[in-house]
Amino acid sequence: MKPTLLILAAGMGSRYGGLKQLDQVGPSGETIIDYSIYDAIRAGFGKVIFIIKESIEDEFKEIFVERLKDRIAIDYVFQETWMVPVGITIPDDRSKPWGTGHAVMMAEGKINGPFAVINADDFYGRGAFEALATYYKDWTPERASDYCMVGYLVANTLSEFGAVSRGVCQPDGYSLLVDVVERTHIGRTDTGIVYLNEKEQPVSIPGDTIVSMNFWGFTPSFFSFLKEGFATFIEKNAGNLKAEFYIPSVVNDLIKSQQATVKILHCNEKWFGMTYKEDRMTVVKSIRELVQVGVYPENLWG
Repeated sequence: MKPTLLILAAGMGSRYGGLKQLDQVGPSGETIIDYSIYDAIRAGFGKVIFIIKESIEDEFKEIFVERLKDRIAIDYVFQETWMVPVGITIPDDRSKPWGTGHAVMMAEGKINGPFAVINADDFYGRGAFEALATYYKDWTPERASDYCMVGYLVANTLSEFGAVSRGVCQPDGYSLLVDVVERTHIGRTDTGIVYLNEKEQPVSIPGDTIVSMNFWGFTPSFFSFLKEGFATFIEKNAGNLKAEFYIPSVVNDLIKSQQATVKILHCNEKWFGMTYKEDRMTVVKSIRELVQVGVYPENLWG
């Protein structure tokens, strides 16, 4: 069964300062999303589903649906703050999105096999899509609780223009994920790579530490776990207008309760993305270099 690619594209990019999902960074006007879809098609994915806000539906349809409709199956769903399961009450003044876990919930009913989850504004590299497609190549429903994630070396995931947040992973001896902890303010200093702990103290982290870049592989069983986890999250955070329901927190609970396993798929690709406005030129330059060495054509869809 060919996996589905689920693209999280509902965030508006507050630090970047605009709708970065639609920013043209390729030599023929391609977005980062275009490169992800191109790599997914080459790797053998069979469908792409976008998670978007209703307010940008027309732009997405104009840019992506028309461009890709003859290349791969396309669908999209909305993520809005008010979209919660029946029986869950949310604060009237909540406007901030509920986070990546909530976004994935929106795709329930659209997916009946293994699927990958990625961010719209991150460039993951061809090898990442190939690794996940290969992992699920012979998938059967008996592997319902068999999940995976593409792991990156933290040194390959940093921005030159500011700190980033990454899920720092702890693997066991069989490349299974034991724990993933979201660390904020990761960046390079004169003494190496550090992150800030809960007390805002710098903690050194080796450059070959495996981190999550939100490139996950799941099966349809994950949707029921998300809904259960979201209900618990709302109970604990009903009055917190900034709390978000993240994928790693659900994954950690499943690992620790032994309800699922998560295989770490190792990847030597160098990530780049647009966390900050200044990152854009780095992205444009990096894509140009990949075009020059033949990884991508000058015009992806030409």
